[in-house]
Amino acid sequence: MVWAFISLFTISAQDMATTSSSLRIGIVGYGHLGQYLVERILNDGAALGLTLAFVWNRNSDKLKGLVPDDLVLGDLLSFEDRRCDVIVEVCHPQIVKEFGLRFLSQSHFMVGSPSALSDPDLNQRLRQAAQQHGRTLYVPSGALWGGQDIQRMNDSGSLKALFIRMSKHPSCFRLTGDVLSDWTEGEGRRVLFRGSVAELCPLAPNNVNTMAAAAVAAGTLGFAGVQGEIVSDTALRDYHVVEVEVTGPDGFSVHTVRRNPARLGAVTGSATYNSFWNSLLGESCIVSETFSKIRMKSTMKQLFIIVTVSLTNQSLFQTGKSFELG
Repeated sequence: MVWAFISLFTISAQDMATTSSSLRIGIVGYGHLGQYLVERILNDGAALGLTLAFVWNRNSDKLKGLVPDDLVLGDLLSFEDRRCDVIVEVCHPQIVKEFGLRFLSQSHFMVGSPSALSDPDLNQRLRQAAQQHGRTLYVPSGALWGGQDIQRMNDSGSLKALFIRMSKHPSCFRLTGDVLSDWTEGEGRRVLFRGSVAELCPLAPNNVNTMAAAAVAAGTLGFAGVQGEIVSDTALRDYHVVEVEVTGPDGFSVHTVRRNPARLGAVTGSATYNSFWNSLLGESCIVSETFSKIRMKSTMKQLFIIVTVSLTNQSLFQTGKSFELG
């Protein structure tokens, strides 16, 4: 499975395959990240050619008074009625498993919980559905720093190993089982798990999406080959720490450390919100090589459209504009 980062393309209006006054976006999930995206689309979407088609949340009462009634989707099974161009999932991997194939039959699909892709059968079926229906499956970069370089090394065959460590305050983890049920304030640092990202995803499905995005970028290593570690540290009260160690040939290595500001109990660091928004704008996504998203900007007015095109052997890095992760 090969993936590539995409970036912004600018072309003339006559080159557009389709035309539309706005891109209709459906948001699935209304946690902190979902709320941020909904607010940005409602406030800034018109100027960017984005329109909110619907918002769904498992508990619809949470949307009352915050989202216009006509945009609240009560039953996710009726999403087809909203005629979305892109559906963005920002709630839980289970939604990807239950609805991913249906979403792709009707629209492009951005997977905000890429830990779901650690299931090889689901991964394969989603890619097949995207190809069958002429849609695109997106994975936002999120808190992954240097993902574009990882993907470059992967494509060139020079990526030998990839390790990611995520350290957070214990209140920020949402783990299956009782791995952290006994934590106490002031206990310090505790390694919760170290192993393949394939093993980590089921253990911490809401906490390791950065690792999952890395596994997508490092396609030759994949979820089984990319190694990860999650660490509980009571000293990390103000931020999450993401460390990435990349190994190449002949002793080449890179070690980056990112501190992402976060409140106590927050699953997602604050800087990731803007990164995700930029992904939605087409500035920092990972997409399958079978289909690539091109965001087109009219020279006459701001008009953004999504189309799917088959890729040639030419890398998107050679044709696209570079970007910075948020």
